[in-house]
Parts: sequence; structure tokens; C-alpha cells
Amino acid sequence: MAQSPHIFDVTEQNFEQEVLLASQHTPILLDFWAAWCGPCRQLMPTLEKLAIEFGGAFRLGKVDTDQQTQVAAAFGIRSLPTVVLMKNGQVADHFMGAQPERTVRELLARQQILAGVAPTPIAAGAPTEDPMIEADVDVDAKIAALKATLAESPDKEETAIELAELLVRVGEKDEATQLLDGLKTQAESDGARRVRALLGFVRQLEHAPDPDSLQQRVARNPADLEALHLLGVFLLLAGQEQSALDHFLTVMRLDRKFGEDLGRKSLIDAFRLVTDADLVGDYRRRMSSLLF
Repeated sequence: MAQSPHIFDVTEQNFEQEVLLASQHTPILLDFWAAWCGPCRQLMPTLEKLAIEFGGAFRLGKVDTDQQTQVAAAFGIRSLPTVVLMKNGQVADHFMGAQPERTVRELLARQQILAGVAPTPIAAGAPTEDPMIEADVDVDAKIAALKATLAESPDKEETAIELAELLVRVGEKDEATQLLDGLKTQAESDGARRVRALLGFVRQLEHAPDPDSLQQRVARNPADLEALHLLGVFLLLAGQEQSALDHFLTVMRLDRKFGEDLGRKSLIDAFRLVTDADLVGDYRRRMSSLLF
């Protein structure tokens, strides 16, 4: 095997941590091979070369099917070599046979894996402004108008909820909290619960490390639950909802006791913010499968 931190042997013992969990943050290219397989020996140098060339944008996990029979069986391997790309704990792509380098590069390009650029949970193009605020909205003017309406009609709690959400999104957390605490008839409405969930996530990041530091922690230890959770919060507030839900689900799966079941609680709060009903339904089912 070529000596590289981007290449490792997959075993039944390290599969969960080094493949399933690690692929939440860095794609894992699995090479299913055997010592007696001639085409495997042809393909292997190509995969190793690309793993080194791409500099950590993906990791190459080598699976000796004669030694790691349970791993091979889990993927239903019937032909060697077989190459499987894992992303977010799931199979994202694959091919069989000793394909030319061009084919491997096409797979990596298809999955948006760029040479020399290790992908991160929070994409380089993540919005710096709140994705839930329309670009053409004058937020300050909108806040001023809502405050004027509320001053004239203090009993309009729907207005108070709308104002509280905007205040959270521009960083005025204390003022938003006061509005939410003053609710009476709408205190338990869906709108109020949504804003409280948003406020809770924002407050969790008040003293959090920056995303790059958190990603480095997870790279060193894919079971760092605090880092996984905080990355999920960053992702959610950046509008990358599915990735955020994946992070919270991973925390829940790894340790229900962490943060008093923080993974499950975060999923429930995130469901209040995610507008894609199909996505929410999918992750509700996944969450339920871990409960029973």
C-alpha cells in the first residue's frame, strides 16, 4: 500500500467509525479487492495515485474481501474489483471492474470531489446572510414597520412573533426573547414554537468554535458528539438542512444520553424550521426507527 494518511485498510472493527461516520464529512472511496484478483492489482495503483493527488478531498479505504467477509457481504459484493463511494453514511456511486483512470476521475467529478480541496460539511459557498430572509427585503424597514404596528396594537401576537423571528435573524436575541415571553394566547402556537427553536439554535452558537475548528475536531475523532452537534447547527442556520439533519441523527444514533438526548431534541426543533415536508417526513421516520 502507498504510504499516505488518505489511504487506510478497512476492517470490521473500524468500519463504523472510519467509513460510516467519517463519510459524513469526507467521502470514502471503498476498494473491494483480493490478493488473487489480477484486475484488482491493475486498478489499485490508480486509486492510490488519485487519493494522494486529491490531497484529502476523499479517503481511499481498502477492503480485502477474503479477510473482511462481513463488510463485503454487507455491500453484496459479487465481482472484483468493485469500487463504492460513500457519502453521508450512504452509497453515492460505484463501478465494477478494472476501469481506466478516466472513469475514476469521472466518478469523482460527478460527485463534485475536487483535487486538492477537501470538502467540508459547510460548503464554501454557504450564504453569509440568513438564507431565510429574502434578498430584496429591507430588513431594517420591515422591523421598523412591525414595531410600529405592534405599538399601535400590542395585542397582535402574530405580529410579535413575526418581529421576534426577524430580530433573532439579525442578532437581537434578547429583544426577541422579551417578545416571546410576553405572548399569551399564541405562546404555544406553531409560529411561536418555530421562533423559539430558531432562538435556541442561535444561542447554542454564542460561544461555539468556528466551523473550521469543529471540522478539524471531527476529522480527528468522528465520534466527537459536541462538534458534530454544533456543526449541525451551523449547517441548519446556513440553509443546508439535509446535512444538518444528518448530523443530528448521527448524534442521536451514537449516544442517546449525550446532552440529555440532544440529538433527538435537535431533530424535533429542526423539523419546525425545515420547510421541505418530504425531507421532514423522511427524517421523522429515520428518527422513529432509532426510538423503537
